[in-house]
Amino acid sequence: MSTKKIPLEPDKYYHIYNHGNANDDLFLEEKNYKFFLTRFYQYANSVSETFAYCLLPNHFHFLIKIKSETELEKIYLKKYPRQNLQGLEELTAYTSRQFSNFFNAYAKAFNKMYNRRGALFIDAFERKEVKDRDYLIKLVHYIHYNPVHHGFVSKIEDWNFLSYNLIISGTDPNIRRKDVINWFEDLDNFIFYHQHKPDELNIL
Repeated sequence: MSTKKIPLEPDKYYHIYNHGNANDDLFLEEKNYKFFLTRFYQYANSVSETFAYCLLPNHFHFLIKIKSETELEKIYLKKYPRQNLQGLEELTAYTSRQFSNFFNAYAKAFNKMYNRRGALFIDAFERKEVKDRDYLIKLVHYIHYNPVHHGFVSKIEDWNFLSYNLIISGTDPNIRRKDVINWFEDLDNFIFYHQHKPDELNIL
């Protein structure tokens, strides 16, 4: 049974994730991953910033930060110029709706492409607030280590559908690369950290 999700509030970091319904795959071909990311940025960039992500066949992870209340107000009033904004609660509802609309749009496109029916995702997307820098660092590593943890590759850099290589190369303007590197102090330390398993990190 679904439980009420926490709101996505301005200026806060969140780990958002979800899983395919009944262990169904969310991505069957390379073009699915690319389409998912393109549509994600189309919906999410107006209300959030992206710091890390990983897409696996049957689940995904993102680390995002919701934009400031001032930025969200401008976006909301530009989209709904004739409506009176009813405070922060309406802004957080609008922000969550952007993500929900994205997941619904992807599910409809996926079902149509593969002549499929029914829910694609197991539930409404999950979200956890990230409250401190140490957690941010561990979460970035956790997200990037997922393909190794689940046995898809032996090295993080060998998985194509995550942000690790993009942070190193700086080739994706949608990723807040400088912020992530600053959390790890510099690029060399970012790479060094990612060469270790999660249970080895306490000794670094």
